[in-house]
Amino acid sequence: MNRLQLEITAAQAGQRLDRILSAAQPDMSRAALQKAIQSGHCTVDGQAETKPAAKVKTGQVVAFQLPEVSGQLAPEDGELEVLWHDEHLVVCNKPAGLTVHPCPSCPEQTLVQRLLARFPQLGKIEGQRPGIVHRLDKDTSGLLVVALTETDRLRLSQAFAERQVHKEYLALVAGLPPLSGQCLEPVGRHPTAKIKMAVVPENRGGRNAHTEWRRLWHSEDGSVSLLAVRIHTGRTHQIRVHMAHLGYPLLGDRLYAPKAVQAMAPRQMLHAWRLTFTHPVSDEVMSFACPPPQDMPDAALKANLRMRRLVITGNPGSGKSALTALLGQMGVPVVSADAIVADLYAPGGAGSQWIGRLHGGGLLEADGSVNRKALLAAMQQDTVLRRDVEQVVHALTRQALEDFWRRMEAAGASLAAAEIPLYFECGWQQLFSPPPLTVGVSCPLPLRGARTAKTRAWDQEKMAALEAWQWPEERKMAACDMVIKNDEDLQHLKDEATHLLEDLRDHDQKKRQELFQLLNLLWI
Repeated sequence: MNRLQLEITAAQAGQRLDRILSAAQPDMSRAALQKAIQSGHCTVDGQAETKPAAKVKTGQVVAFQLPEVSGQLAPEDGELEVLWHDEHLVVCNKPAGLTVHPCPSCPEQTLVQRLLARFPQLGKIEGQRPGIVHRLDKDTSGLLVVALTETDRLRLSQAFAERQVHKEYLALVAGLPPLSGQCLEPVGRHPTAKIKMAVVPENRGGRNAHTEWRRLWHSEDGSVSLLAVRIHTGRTHQIRVHMAHLGYPLLGDRLYAPKAVQAMAPRQMLHAWRLTFTHPVSDEVMSFACPPPQDMPDAALKANLRMRRLVITGNPGSGKSALTALLGQMGVPVVSADAIVADLYAPGGAGSQWIGRLHGGGLLEADGSVNRKALLAAMQQDTVLRRDVEQVVHALTRQALEDFWRRMEAAGASLAAAEIPLYFECGWQQLFSPPPLTVGVSCPLPLRGARTAKTRAWDQEKMAALEAWQWPEERKMAACDMVIKNDEDLQHLKDEATHLLEDLRDHDQKKRQELFQLLNLLWI
């Protein structure tokens, strides 16, 4: 039997025994592990432990005897997609979740045993890996060539060793890599995590590895990219290690990606897409390509159609609040930066507590709320005070806006809008991720002045002061992605809000079509 031994760390303490062993033996099913534990194959500090749910403690030594692999392979029925075969070799499309050949942690239900059921001549090749000349990770899907005779296996193995085989993968990665690039970092066993590989110097056991890629597509917000990846060497986990090392881990990769990226797909998004080699007998050049399983385009589409963040902005009196209210009436979740500030300035609010320490508390009302008129006057007279107040209040407001968008996306909203009058003035256009779409509401200054005088009782002096703190309207509208004119009545603005939502739906539909067209073109 093969023996696995590990010492429980503080981070592992309190976890179930079968979960600890499952992390150490990812190729062995949880059910198989539980059965082995119950059969007496596991000890904790030298004492037999037969309960898979037993909780482990820091410093305990867990030993596990992996069941031996039978010397005689038995054919097994199961899914097997054969793309081409003759008496010398087979080209198949391995599904994700299937181990290529038997090993101590997965002695049954492998691709080899399914191949034996279809091609019994494989049984004439000795060993646990009959006909295998290259492999794919369990959760990687795609093209695999298998030799049907020992002579053909030797010839194909030599072709792989001499790098005469062209292998190209599709990979969905987090982030936006350059249009093309390569990684030449050596890859070896991770120095502390035995189940992982890592970039390791050659003088410490790393082996030369060469990965190159070209970017085929990326999501609108740049959070996810589809790469065509060619490997010139065949190191274990090479693509996964190299892309994670460069800062672009594969979606769904449970070993090398951060938890947020792991959660973006049900498995590591890697598919052996193209394979070209020379036939070992006829010397004919053989080329194959196959599309990925549906989970890969599904993950790409989901990333591309994240909830759209919308910013409504404009100068005083432009009607941005009215547009935001109309969108809310149409079912769009909305929030106002001014409303957030009002909460901050209310009694007990974070803003009022901080401002209360300024000017001897003279900027507060009797109930503890901020006296906004007194604060405005103080800020007009003291530029340092104005700067300090804006920094604190803007930081608190920005965090509240980010929290709003995250909550709405978690709730399944496809669109959420925030009215932010000083979006550009605060420099926030570079701070939110994914970046929102900005909609500017435009209205001539005389009309805006008349509106604020009527609805807010602002005099010309106050209007001029607030206008001076903002970008000129022409500059602000030029910085927006879209502009809505609001120089007519409320019905006109309502029509504009309806058109806005229609344009956004059309834009999202176009993005869906572009992605599907790209994925379809890849297989032509």
